[in-house]
Amino acid sequence: MKILLTGATGYIGKRLLPLLVSEGHEVVCAVRDRDRFPCPGSLQARVQVVEVDFLDADTLSNIPEDIDGAYYLIHSMSTASDYPVLEQQCAQNFRDRISAIGVQHVIYLSGIVNEDSLSRHLASRKAVEETLGEGNYPFTTLRAGIIIGSGSASFEIVRDLVEKLPVMITPRWVLTKCQPIAIRDVLSFLTQTLFRKETYGHSYDISGPDVLTYKEMMLGFAKVRKLRRSILVVPVMTPRLSSYWLYFVTSTTYKLAQALVDSMKVEVVAKDNRLAELLGIEPMSYQDSLRRAFDKIAQNVIVSSWKDSFVSGRFNINISDFIHVPEYGCFKDHRERGVANRARTLDRVWAIGGDTGWYYANSLWRLRGLLDKLVGGVGLRRGRTHPQEIDVGDAVDFWRVIYANKEEGRLLLYAEMKLPGDAWLEFRVKDGVLYQNATFRPVGLMGRLYWYCVLPFHGIIFAGMVNRLAA
Repeated sequence: MKILLTGATGYIGKRLLPLLVSEGHEVVCAVRDRDRFPCPGSLQARVQVVEVDFLDADTLSNIPEDIDGAYYLIHSMSTASDYPVLEQQCAQNFRDRISAIGVQHVIYLSGIVNEDSLSRHLASRKAVEETLGEGNYPFTTLRAGIIIGSGSASFEIVRDLVEKLPVMITPRWVLTKCQPIAIRDVLSFLTQTLFRKETYGHSYDISGPDVLTYKEMMLGFAKVRKLRRSILVVPVMTPRLSSYWLYFVTSTTYKLAQALVDSMKVEVVAKDNRLAELLGIEPMSYQDSLRRAFDKIAQNVIVSSWKDSFVSGRFNINISDFIHVPEYGCFKDHRERGVANRARTLDRVWAIGGDTGWYYANSLWRLRGLLDKLVGGVGLRRGRTHPQEIDVGDAVDFWRVIYANKEEGRLLLYAEMKLPGDAWLEFRVKDGVLYQNATFRPVGLMGRLYWYCVLPFHGIIFAGMVNRLAA
């Protein structure tokens, strides 16, 4: 069967793709920017990539006519303040195109909804479900709660809170109940529901067996990590303060923190487990899902991370627009050093950021990350998905990977920190020389003032970094 996979660069899509291929399907991945979709070589024979912007109806003609089934995994809740409008437009364009094709089955992954009271985020998901349900095709909605897995937003936020704060003063929403589900089980539901005729025209809640408050989730996380933690709940903490609390302590963006706080005030508990019984799936417990996630982290086999989605940055970009570093009107810091061992130098370059750090003056990098957080930027807390491997589109602290070719010896990063301009950091190893270039394209007078203010620090940071990389 030929399956259309939307959201193929997202947290769920990256993990679902190899499962669909392993089951013998041919998969058409609809992505907005082909340059940020590094398809694994082992899958390429059965994967077709098409460029589609679901906000632009004209681009949907790139979707082939012979699609048999489709997954709708598009969510926009943290990219813009008007995300409900954007989500509706995407859903309508998808519905119209897929209805014209006449596919056999469409599956939408949504969130568990409480019919009595919905957050703005969940109300938008429900509206998308209703829009997709109007299409001329068999349709099934899977409604998931908090997803627990290595690299998931929920997992990483809980991890940040528990591992960094021995004592937490928390808002009342930590007493709200939810029903988490392991990422492995989400993927099982998604793959096993496809083309099951008895699921056509139905919506199902999917969840794990445990109903927990967010406080119980954090204490359960601490137990798995063998940490002693105390959580104090205060009666008064405004949504704005709660959002700032999440934003500064965790790796989330402020817009995502706002959406999460809004949703965390509403219970997301599954109504039944009809689909689990139908498909013969026995979801794992919260504790087991945590242990499995840490096993993946220990083995460095994190397939995807929410941080690598562009919603974890300050704006959306097409990588192809930034792969050519400009020359005119730019400030540059150029350094080069001879290298005795090319492979060893490249290994160091490919491990940069995250837990490895930036090889020199890491305290200054952390200070820059803190300043970025204070003005609403992403800061350094995103880290990186894998300690040694880098793919185009990955997040590396407050940078985005624009180009990565180890055989060629070139890594290009684009800054997603708050700046009065655009910034690139490039490493290239050629003919026994490491070339390190920092490029800044200022915007207006403030951009030029910024460059001259940080210039003394560049002399320290960039000189030390290139020396360590080439040593």
